[in-house]
Amino acid sequence: MLIQDEVSLITLLGVGFISLVFVYIIARSVESPTPEQAKKPSHFRRWFFAGLVAFICFITGATLMPFPIASQQAQAEEAQVVKAVGRQWSWELSRNQVEAGTPVEFQVTSSDVNHGFAIYAANNRIVTQTQAMPGFTNRLVYTFAEPGKYRVLCLEYCGLVHHQMVTEFEVVTAKEARHE
Repeated sequence: MLIQDEVSLITLLGVGFISLVFVYIIARSVESPTPEQAKKPSHFRRWFFAGLVAFICFITGATLMPFPIASQQAQAEEAQVVKAVGRQWSWELSRNQVEAGTPVEFQVTSSDVNHGFAIYAANNRIVTQTQAMPGFTNRLVYTFAEPGKYRVLCLEYCGLVHHQMVTEFEVVTAKEARHE
């Protein structure tokens, strides 16, 4: 199971738990309290709120700790540079093959309108993404662990033929890269 699936399941369970607690509180609020209960402060609400805040902090920390995107400001050692230019309705990559295990620096821009530069693995999951904007170059650093074919698709509607704005590149092992 991927970390995204685990986080989604944990979030769903947490939301379900919170929903049940709210249903319980609503059901109890329909009952009229006795005069002694009305004078007594409800510690349940305080503990529930504190627990809810702690749960949200835990989930936030757990999902952000293994943040999958490398620092975009740090200088990548021995980075392979791929210049990517988006235009209606194609991508132009300066190279179509990169080496697995070595950082790849994508320098992404556009020659016309905004485009979404998304890299998809063979299983159709987004690996990483950034914006392609005219007059600005976004730097995206990513290290591919798995060799294979990767597709670049546009994530932002850019016109009539947006759905055909696709290109491919290949990630090869270091051994395969040396033989070419």
